[in-house]
Amino acid sequence: MFDYVVIGGGIVGVSTAMQLLEARPGCSLALFEKETIIGTHQTGHNSGVIHAGVYYAPGSLKARFCKEGAEATIRLCEENEIALNRCGKLIVATDESEVGALDALAKRCKENQIAIERLDAAEIKLREPQIRAVAGFLVHTTAITNYVAVTGAMRRKIVDAGGEIRLNTNVVNIRENSNHVDLVTSSTDVQARRVIVCAGIMADRMARMCGIDADFRMVPFRGEYFRLPPAKSNIVRHLIYPVPNPSLPFLGVHLTRMINGDVTVGPNAVFGMAREGYPRFSFNFRDTLEALSFPGFWRMAKQHLGFGAKEMWNAIYRRGYLAVCQRYCPELTLDDLEPYPAGIRAQAVMRDGTLVHDFLIRQTARTLHVCNAPSPAATSAIPIGRHIVNLVLSGQPDITKRMVQ
Repeated sequence: MFDYVVIGGGIVGVSTAMQLLEARPGCSLALFEKETIIGTHQTGHNSGVIHAGVYYAPGSLKARFCKEGAEATIRLCEENEIALNRCGKLIVATDESEVGALDALAKRCKENQIAIERLDAAEIKLREPQIRAVAGFLVHTTAITNYVAVTGAMRRKIVDAGGEIRLNTNVVNIRENSNHVDLVTSSTDVQARRVIVCAGIMADRMARMCGIDADFRMVPFRGEYFRLPPAKSNIVRHLIYPVPNPSLPFLGVHLTRMINGDVTVGPNAVFGMAREGYPRFSFNFRDTLEALSFPGFWRMAKQHLGFGAKEMWNAIYRRGYLAVCQRYCPELTLDDLEPYPAGIRAQAVMRDGTLVHDFLIRQTARTLHVCNAPSPAATSAIPIGRHIVNLVLSGQPDITKRMVQ
């Protein structure tokens, strides 16, 4: 019998396992991952941005964990010689109608104790000659890295501390008893005193196995990207972000410098018809049926009908996608939008149609479930893991509140 089993080999699960072993040296721990390598899904399709915490409601777990996580991630990169570039992020208003929202973001930065540098149109042109904007601000603390490499460094710490990593191990059933948890997997059956589930897009299914009320559903949103040709890899010096829609958990189509030297354009956010379907037009009957049969999906869709229709149009027609980018970078052309792998955002939607903006954690007597770990979960993985460990070791119910903006 293991003392602890962590289900899920994404960056949050690996961080949690690493910190459990640090908090309880000598305990028996196994991490189960259904894929053949760790960090396959959201972690492996991440843009690599170490976010500073600009957008998140003051006092929320998102805001706190992001700021702490950025510092911890940078420290881990430096200690393990993982590639890191502190390039900074420039958030721009493309016309006067967006300046008010930009000012609100600047105020939020002050409340979250994030230093920014305000820039007018001339100063933006000087810093970024290819960017057109009327105003903006620069967040110097934003950086980029490779989160698969970060997860790999954590994995080595788990193994060095005596933990087990069991790949190609899919958990198909969980049965909780008074003094242990029985886990049925694709390879063998095991027992554990405590189980921590960090299953990402599969979080709702794992929660239902443990009898947790299914008042939410994980809905996949495809984030489609393009890559600029090598000739335009120096088109920007910073990450370039538009002013986002504050009612949505998406940051809009932006220019992202990658740690390997590429520059990507994206993502959009369209309903995905397969939870783990990265190629275009991927379809999974069960995944689609579960989403479409959930009342919260339709309530959410009704609330954001205009946004959803626009995103779908731009996903089908590249010219629409290009027009969004040209608002702040008019130099881009259709030929510049080269194919690039999509990502899947695991988004919890409540029965009333509310998008869950913050972390959502549910517990039973012997299991803990991370039911929503939205962006910036990669940036925040270390403090998220620490929070989970504290909950597990204290044995107290989580006081996490669902943040709705």
